Amino acid sequence: MSQTSSTPVRTRFAPSPTGYLHIGGARTALFSWAYARRHGGQFILRIEDTDVARSTPEAVQAILDGMNWLELAHDEGPFYQMQRMERYKEVIAQMLEAGTAYYCYMAPEELEAIREAQRARGEKPRYDGRWRPEPGKTLPAVPAGIQPVVRFKNPADGVVAWDDLVKGRIEIANAEMDDLIIARADGTPTYNFCVVVDDWDMGITQVIRGDDHVNNTPRQINILKALGATVPQYAHLSMILGDDGTKLSKRHGAVSVMQYHEDGYLKEAVINYLARLGWSHGDDEVFSRAQFVEWFDLDHITPSAAQFNTEKLKWLNAHYIKQTAPEVLAADIAERLAKRDVTIEGGPDLAAVIALYRERAATLVEIADAVAPYYSAVQADEALIAQHLSEAAQDALAALAARLQGAEWDKAALSAAIKETCTEKGLKMPQVAIPLRVKLLGVTQTPSIDAVLEVLGRERVLARLGA
Repeated sequence: MSQTSSTPVRTRFAPSPTGYLHIGGARTALFSWAYARRHGGQFILRIEDTDVARSTPEAVQAILDGMNWLELAHDEGPFYQMQRMERYKEVIAQMLEAGTAYYCYMAPEELEAIREAQRARGEKPRYDGRWRPEPGKTLPAVPAGIQPVVRFKNPADGVVAWDDLVKGRIEIANAEMDDLIIARADGTPTYNFCVVVDDWDMGITQVIRGDDHVNNTPRQINILKALGATVPQYAHLSMILGDDGTKLSKRHGAVSVMQYHEDGYLKEAVINYLARLGWSHGDDEVFSRAQFVEWFDLDHITPSAAQFNTEKLKWLNAHYIKQTAPEVLAADIAERLAKRDVTIEGGPDLAAVIALYRERAATLVEIADAVAPYYSAVQADEALIAQHLSEAAQDALAALAARLQGAEWDKAALSAAIKETCTEKGLKMPQVAIPLRVKLLGVTQTPSIDAVLEVLGRERVLARLGA
C-alpha cells in the first residue's frame, strides 16, 4: 500500500544493541530507509537499549558500522531509550492520573501461583486483574513492603484491529490480552511501553519491522489510543529462512553484515540482494540503489517467508565486481593485502592486476588471493613443483628467460616469445605455460599468460625465473 496521506512520511529502524546488525535487521533498515526516501520523508535511527544486562557499547558500534557500510543514512538520531527515562516516567504518571494505568501490588510469586493454577486447569496463564480498578469494585488492602508495578488498563472487550501493509487485516480480541506491566517495581518502564512513547513522540507514520513483533502490535495500539496518539500504519516483514528452508542461523547467513564486507562482498550487491529478500519488481533481479528507491513500495512485499540463497548473492556480487572499475576496486584490495602484510609499493600497477581477475571472481577475497602473489615472493607447493617443473620444463623456462631479456614488453611480443620457445623445444603451449605459472605465481591457473607477464613486468619476471 503506497503512501496517500498528506502527512510527511517518518519511518524508523529501532534495533536492540545486544549483538551485531544481521541480515534480517539490515533488510528491515533498508526497507524503512527506502520507504522514507521514496516518499521524501525522514528516516529515524533509535537504539532500544533498555535491556541493560545485554546491551553493550560494542553492539551499538556494530550496528552503526553496519548502517554506515550499507550507506543507510539516518536523518534523525540515533536516539537512545536509556536517555529518555524521564519522559517515559512522565507519561506513566499522566496515565495513572487519567486512570488508563494503575498500581498492582501482586507479588511475583503470587502471580506465578495463579498462572500455575490456570495451566493446571488448561487455561491460558494470565494476570487475573485483581488490582484493576473498576466502578463498584473494592480493591484488596495495600500490602506492606511490596513495591507495586504499573499496569496498563487494557480494554476489557471489543477487538483491536489494523490493516497490516504486508499481512492484511489482523484482529485480536481484547479479552485475549491481560493488563500489561508498563513499569516494573523499580520504576523502569518496559519495552512495549517505551516503543509506544517513542513512536508517538517521534511522529512515526509507518512502522516497518519483523513479524516477530506482530503479537506486540495490539498492545501498542491500545496504549497509543489511550494516550490519544495517532496510530501509525504497520508493516510486518516475514522471516528469512536459510538456504535449506530452516530458520536463518549463523551457518547460513545470519551473521553480521560487516562479515559480508570481510568476506569480500560489495555493498551494492548486498543492498541489491537484501532488496529482493521478500520484495520484487516484476522479474528484475539486478538494479541500482537509486532504482530500488524509485520502485520501492509495500504492495509487493510477500507475506510468506523469504529464503536466503548464498549462490544468488555470490552471483550478484560477481556481477557488481565486473561492473566496478579496477581503480575503484584497488582501494579495497589494497586494504585487504595490507592486512596480510603484503606491500604493493614498488610492485605492478594494482588496478592492472585486478583487471586480469575481475571477470572471474565472485568475491573481493578471491581477487585478493589471486593478486597477492604478484607482490610477494612465492614458493610453489612441493607437489606442484614435482609435477610441473621437470628438467625439460626448466630447460624451456631458461630458454624463454633468455628470449625475454630483450623482448618488447607487450602481450603480442610476449606471446610470440612463448610460442617460439615451444617450437624450439618441441613442446606444446601448456607444457611451457603451466610450468611458467608455477614458477612465477605458484599456481597452475591464471588469466592469459602473456597478460600476466605484461603486468608483472620484465624485472620481476626475470628475477622469478632466476635469469
